[in-house]
Amino acid sequence: LFFVDDGLIQARPDLVEDIKAYAAHHARHLDLVADPIEVPGGEKIKSNLHFVETIQQALFDHHIDRHSYVLAIGGGAVLDAVGLVAATAHRGIRHIRIPTTVLAQSDSGVGVKNGVNLYGVKNYVGTFAPPFAVLNDIEFVTCLGARDKIAGMAESVKVALIRDAEFFGWLERNADALAIFERDAMATMIRRCAELHMRQIGHGGDPFEMGSARPLDYGHWSAHKLESLTQHHARHGEAVAIGLALDARYSVLSGYLAPGGEDRICYLLEHLGFDLWHPALQKRNAEGASEILVGLSDFREHLGGELTITLLADLGVGVEVNEMDEVLVAQSIDWLHARQRP
Repeated sequence: LFFVDDGLIQARPDLVEDIKAYAAHHARHLDLVADPIEVPGGEKIKSNLHFVETIQQALFDHHIDRHSYVLAIGGGAVLDAVGLVAATAHRGIRHIRIPTTVLAQSDSGVGVKNGVNLYGVKNYVGTFAPPFAVLNDIEFVTCLGARDKIAGMAESVKVALIRDAEFFGWLERNADALAIFERDAMATMIRRCAELHMRQIGHGGDPFEMGSARPLDYGHWSAHKLESLTQHHARHGEAVAIGLALDARYSVLSGYLAPGGEDRICYLLEHLGFDLWHPALQKRNAEGASEILVGLSDFREHLGGELTITLLADLGVGVEVNEMDEVLVAQSIDWLHARQRP
């Protein structure tokens, strides 16, 4: 049973018929129990449980069992929602991911997590469930608009910063090609990013995040909050890029990263097409507290245990800390704001 991102169908209106034709050609080996089902892409599918229930109903109506396969074709949000249903129906149905965005092919699509949002909290409901298979095809990336191509590159910069200085240097050297979405450069970036994510999951010692450290969440504590504050008008990759820049500056102010490193990071992100400022960074709640700083406590609760934030000791080298100085966070935000002024 296939579930297909509606944004992808708009870009590839022949896709549903292609799937049906493929199934018919291979009818001796597979049984397509229904026409592919269109589902909303982006945070919409993750922010309303109605869509989760609709996917569950489809599995129930078509008698999908533990020997069946549920395939999701689309961006990371669609993979997350369909993956959650597949992981919980009959306590686990084989799930095949076919990610179609830069972000999903290089990061979330090759991971072991799924989930949807609830109570205004990102990924509040979810599981850890490795997919049965992941199929990456660069052809899908060519269908994306410029904004989605740019947004997906944030995770490549992130994983390079915490795990691979050589890859960060490659991103700098190939920034011109990436900025115009040159096919070979994009394919190389996606493959290397996916490899680094899979290496961390497979060999990092904590694939199901039972501990407090989350190295792959570098830059994410503020990004998740920024997404929420903007009602997801800031896309995940766009928010992550701001979070990377914010924590890079904080790493310098707190004495971990040598001065100038944050400038290299920001120059690369901006060269790739990111805007490293959003007015929501300065939003305050009714008590006058910074909403972004509230995101620290949200992130600690999400992690469980003590607060653990990944900062940078060098380009390509992450370091874990267990507290964040609110004054230095505020100074980092002010620094980002000042960089945007003419």
